[in-house]
Amino acid sequence: MSLEALALRVLLPSFAGPTLPEEWARLLGEGLGGICLFGSNLTGRAEDARALTDAVRRARPGALVAVDEEGGDVTRLHARTRSPVLGAAQLGLVDDPALTTATGRAVAADLVAAGIDLDLGPVADVNSHPDNPVIGTRSFGSDPGLVARHVVAWVSGLQAGGVAACVKHYPGHGATAQDSHLTLPLLDDPVDVLRSRDLPPFAAAVDAGVAAVMTSHISVPALDPDLPATLSAAVLATLREELGFEGAIVSDALDMAGASGGRGIPAAAVLALAAGADLLCIGPDKEAALVREIQTAIVDAVREGRLTEERVADAARRVEGLRLVVGARGLDTSSPSGSDYSTTGGSDCSTADPAVARRAVVVEGGLPDLAGARVVSFDTPANIAVGDVPWGIDPDVVVAPGGALPDGPLVVQVRDAHRRPEVLAMIGALPPTAVVVEWGWPGPYDGATARICTRGSSRPMVAAVEDVLRGAGWSR
Repeated sequence: MSLEALALRVLLPSFAGPTLPEEWARLLGEGLGGICLFGSNLTGRAEDARALTDAVRRARPGALVAVDEEGGDVTRLHARTRSPVLGAAQLGLVDDPALTTATGRAVAADLVAAGIDLDLGPVADVNSHPDNPVIGTRSFGSDPGLVARHVVAWVSGLQAGGVAACVKHYPGHGATAQDSHLTLPLLDDPVDVLRSRDLPPFAAAVDAGVAAVMTSHISVPALDPDLPATLSAAVLATLREELGFEGAIVSDALDMAGASGGRGIPAAAVLALAAGADLLCIGPDKEAALVREIQTAIVDAVREGRLTEERVADAARRVEGLRLVVGARGLDTSSPSGSDYSTTGGSDCSTADPAVARRAVVVEGGLPDLAGARVVSFDTPANIAVGDVPWGIDPDVVVAPGGALPDGPLVVQVRDAHRRPEVLAMIGALPPTAVVVEWGWPGPYDGATARICTRGSSRPMVAAVEDVLRGAGWSR
């Protein structure tokens, strides 16, 4: 294989739109490693997703197709309708590993129907920092042992269903208070803390045979005082040498500020490969010209002695190894039925049952009489990983923090209220006829009104919360 083809084989970029552009088909034909699908590529219709993945494989039969499908808050296939399965924090609270395994299998069924063979999930981060702005409900919890057993359960279900799992974000993003999409977060703890708190879920996933591990764009001075984890040979060596991982190391998206800020995406790609990453995610909605720039940067780095061809060839070999996880069953060649994914395996799993979701609902305080109550959502932005998607119960009114609230009984929906002083101030002024529904990570709460904690939004959780509210007289 030529050096130019090797440089493409280790890339996992994404284009904009639901159809494969001609210039991207050419990149695939020349050896591009695969395509990562984001919200802009998916219409919500299973047949559209399958048409797109079929087009990718017509251009290159061996190409990977990847997606972030974590369940709960983070879904790409169901971005318009909410995920049909419980999210990680909900599963962690229930703490039934069999249910978590079934959830992984259900997600695999959706992905197989769509022609997707690499899932960038589950999250293996231990959410030990309650103010974490980017992990939160995407984590199974704040206890390393609990997170480890549910990561193993989810991975086992997903890979048994024929989809390669990629646990993330190594060596652990859960103890940070910044979002690596926007800046370079600092994980300033000694190595023994990292080993006892952050690494156990990743070690358990490796022992369980996970196909891939994704890096994080965080600074870990105890391991490398200079470079982010994704670009650090010292950090990635702990994954290979201490945890014994032999699969593919996948970078988080290199367009994120934590990786490419101040250096650019092509330079970050070269550094990530040199550090030991194998498959480089680039980020959503990119131009083919950027892929060419990255390809050129990798080729030039080899020719100039800053990167060895052997390292690029090794990365390409590990990328090809991801196909072994799904190679035994191949991709389902039948056409998906229905207008969306509700007819696929996700909705048949017990995790989609509102009665099961009810086990993850926590009600704090006595609910008031909610007859005639209107649903109000506080308009606060989601983190970038979640994106601009529906959440919670469809509201009657959307109010910006600081705005006027309607009179009468209210169901007030918030996300991560403990991180938003302006939201806490509004909650503190609510009348006793209101109830707060916290759809994010449930932080400290001293409000006078009752609170319902959901640990994330999903279709079954919305149905479960609606049932709880109807028990208090809400009638919509």
